[in-house]
Amino acid sequence: MRVLRDKLIDPNSPERRPRRAAYALPTLFTAGNLFLGFLAIVKAFEAAMLATSGHLGHNEPLAHASLMIGASVFLDGLDGRIARMTGTTSDFGRELDSLADCITFGVAPAVLAWVFGFHFLSGDLNLEVREHIYRAGYFVTFLFLLCGASRLARFNIQNNPIPKNPGRPDRKYFVGLPIPGAAAVVAAIVYAANSAPLEWWPLSLAWLALMFMLSLLMVSTWRYRSFKDFNMLRPRSPIWVVGMGSFIYLVWNYSQPVLLAMAVSYVSSGIIIRLGGIIKRKIRPVPPHQPQHQVS
Repeated sequence: MRVLRDKLIDPNSPERRPRRAAYALPTLFTAGNLFLGFLAIVKAFEAAMLATSGHLGHNEPLAHASLMIGASVFLDGLDGRIARMTGTTSDFGRELDSLADCITFGVAPAVLAWVFGFHFLSGDLNLEVREHIYRAGYFVTFLFLLCGASRLARFNIQNNPIPKNPGRPDRKYFVGLPIPGAAAVVAAIVYAANSAPLEWWPLSLAWLALMFMLSLLMVSTWRYRSFKDFNMLRPRSPIWVVGMGSFIYLVWNYSQPVLLAMAVSYVSSGIIIRLGGIIKRKIRPVPPHQPQHQVS
């Protein structure tokens, strides 16, 4: 990491600042994230038009939209890490990243969730019931976007927030479910469901409940691992290389179940940790004199 930073240093800068061109490197990843979010929205509209024409079942544009959101999650994890590695973090980069995340992981998944879960309910359903489900669908998809934007705003203004259930001091955590994690669940479920829009109303109600839960998790104070303490440049053991190769093979050949398991596992981790902490405190209550951690 230090060698990379030294190569990007401007030799004419007395303060050893990076070259101006170095600041473009993380911005390129943010721009790629934003571009994929825009394409995901366009593909969701194409999917709606395709299904409206009578082509129900597997919907190729819907699959493309979910994959683009999934790829954006990967790019989003790289732009900030590269900025820290190269010493090119800036207020402009942080603001641009938040705006890109709001579109790619807020607007795009909300549109995708609506098209997939509510837009194509069966015509056999009672008109009044279908209208109520439509209205609820509009509400929860907007709530997903609103909670995601609120989550990004809170992340920008807080310095070192402490989750309500603090974890190990040597690890870094997010306070609340990060918006890329919520978007990844939406995209992974659409992709694993063969990208076929839901027509049966009980499934739409389950989708409604899931979107509502993801919205609340984003504005919660429960902890989620950030993995910012993971050093990619550290030497790795042969076992790690074998594991990574196996992971790539599984994603390439069994992408639907593997990506779904990854997304659901991450979202579930915060719930399991929180419930485990509640149960632990019920069994062994914290003495009154011990200070309690609060969110800053």
